[in-house]
Amino acid sequence: MAAGKRRGLIRLAAGIALGVLPVVATAQTALPEITVSAERSSEGSTGGTVPVASASQGEVSAQEVQARPITRPGEALEVVPGLIVTQHSGEGKANQYFLRGFNLDHGTDIAIHVDGMPVNMRSHGHGQGYADLNFLIPELIGGVWYRKGPYYAEEGDFASAGSVRIGYVDRLDRGLAQVSMGSFGMWRGLVAASRPVGEGHLLAAIDVNLYRGPWAVSDDVRKVSTVLRYSQGTEANGISLTGMAYLNRWTSTDQIPVRAIASGQINRYGSLDPTDGGNANRFSLSGRWSRTEADSATRIEAYAIRSGLNLWNNFTYFLDNPVNGDQFRQSDLRTVLGINASHTWFGRLGSIPMETKVGLQARHDDIRVGLERTEARSALSVVRDDRVRETSVGFFAENTLRWTPWLRTTLGARVDWYGASVLSDTAANSGRVQAAITSPKAGLVLGPFWNTELFLNAGHGFHSNDARGATITVDPTDKVTPLASVPLLVKSRGAEVGLRYRQGNVFDTSFAVFVLDFASENLFVGDAGTTEASRPSRRVGVEWTARWRPTPWLSLDAEIAYARARFTDTDPAGRYVPGAPELVAAAGFTIGHQTGWFGGARLRFFGSRPLIEDNSARSPATALVNGRIGYRFDNGVSVQLDVLNLLNAQTSQIDYYYRSRLQGEPLGGVADRHFKPAEPRAARLTVAGRF
Repeated sequence: MAAGKRRGLIRLAAGIALGVLPVVATAQTALPEITVSAERSSEGSTGGTVPVASASQGEVSAQEVQARPITRPGEALEVVPGLIVTQHSGEGKANQYFLRGFNLDHGTDIAIHVDGMPVNMRSHGHGQGYADLNFLIPELIGGVWYRKGPYYAEEGDFASAGSVRIGYVDRLDRGLAQVSMGSFGMWRGLVAASRPVGEGHLLAAIDVNLYRGPWAVSDDVRKVSTVLRYSQGTEANGISLTGMAYLNRWTSTDQIPVRAIASGQINRYGSLDPTDGGNANRFSLSGRWSRTEADSATRIEAYAIRSGLNLWNNFTYFLDNPVNGDQFRQSDLRTVLGINASHTWFGRLGSIPMETKVGLQARHDDIRVGLERTEARSALSVVRDDRVRETSVGFFAENTLRWTPWLRTTLGARVDWYGASVLSDTAANSGRVQAAITSPKAGLVLGPFWNTELFLNAGHGFHSNDARGATITVDPTDKVTPLASVPLLVKSRGAEVGLRYRQGNVFDTSFAVFVLDFASENLFVGDAGTTEASRPSRRVGVEWTARWRPTPWLSLDAEIAYARARFTDTDPAGRYVPGAPELVAAAGFTIGHQTGWFGGARLRFFGSRPLIEDNSARSPATALVNGRIGYRFDNGVSVQLDVLNLLNAQTSQIDYYYRSRLQGEPLGGVADRHFKPAEPRAARLTVAGRF
């Protein structure tokens, strides 16, 4: 985008964010106060009463999450402004995430937590930070808390672009039984209920999913997710013990080359390797203890996770092996143990109100990770087989002072230590590595003045690299070619200026300008199916969001984000960051009361992106509209119809550009755009009852 157009976009967004305020404020003065989702403190997600510290921090209620029609569980995260969640494979693989000019692949720089447990997996078989949310049950979400940028002492690994914390409810006021049926063999059954047990409540849920999809080769998804939770008290003063189990099997249609469709070899929904797919499982046990008093708050979370994944993919077809094909199996089996503990003091420094929070975060991963060449899921040869043990310990402290009613400062820092050992089938790639990093943070808030606050934030963050890359010395393919290792920890630096205006619970808008630098970018390598450490980069961007509730039965929201991503070193290949989103926008509305008619619609726009460093190949833009209409009866029964891709757009979920080879093509292959098509229009009917 030309510089003039960028300046015009910034002026337009700023004008919308600031110029609309007096109009809305005047229009709403006579309306009653309404309780809606509010982007205020993150109480309940982190164990304190942490005030909003930036214009790009927020909270989304369970009602808002569940009011949106979604195709897959991970799309629930699109309640975070500017976040795109999509898929390039089958319905058992982790989603692709895009935020703030980052192609985050499966989670490289967005930290995701569910019920206090990390979802991102280190040194994973399919890419660093792999974050699989397919186990999520959206109806149990109690709220979503998000933060963008490396400005928060509590957020560590993978959180430089942003972090998302999803909380599950402790209990349901009424049980829920629902059945969904839809296009392309979609079927889902959910039963969830809670009952008093002793001094607390026992919550149980089971979610069963079947799905074929529109693909020539059926996805044949068979998925089960369960939750069993016992809790006492409240989120701020109570305990909980939660067990989760998830099993999934599927066949996948991965991204396909444009030329295969143009030649008539396959159609948009065809496959070039019908044996691609996988299976996954996840079992977890987690506990929480929290206590809040007048002058302090304490929270302790502990978790144990056992997860397994097998993925069979063939992205290049017959490029590397013209006889047997290029399918490979990535496997990951791990046990994760961890603890998060924090304590907050509420007091004064002289006459100045003060809040100080300190915390400890520790985690250990015991991993068996492998890569082998396969044909039709049968093993041909082992590329590498590794046993990885990785441990991290992080300490953080954060102090907030309210100097005056209109001036607040926050200073914080965290120190992280990582240690890893790799035992590889290639002795030269075995070894031990450790690293430590310090990340200072600072924030200043001015206001409110006329319901408006000004936020200034800056900080350092980091992401970890795959431990195998930190100990590697030779190419595991031929065991001979020397390879350079990468650092275990990579620093990021960011800053942000933002404005937020709030008119009670009726209207909320924010505008932010940010910059974020990385010492080394993590990039998805399309023909290898994994992420690799790459070049240093910088992103500069703007974001605007608005939410308006003009009446008790109508809410509207809109958001737009633009980011310019470039490598900061010199390389003949070019300076564009492949896959980095530039323009993202969304808008929607919801209507309805607790009973009677309800519905809504949502537009999501995902702009064109550079696919290679010189920007000579770009993806097309994607615009999708989802809609919902339904009726809630007084007896607790509801019927709703979701229509996904309402306008039946012939577009893609995701695009890559790399070299692949179809049978009969030159041995060197052909560079081409590869894409995963969006599903055509699909209807899903849901009947639910409360008991």
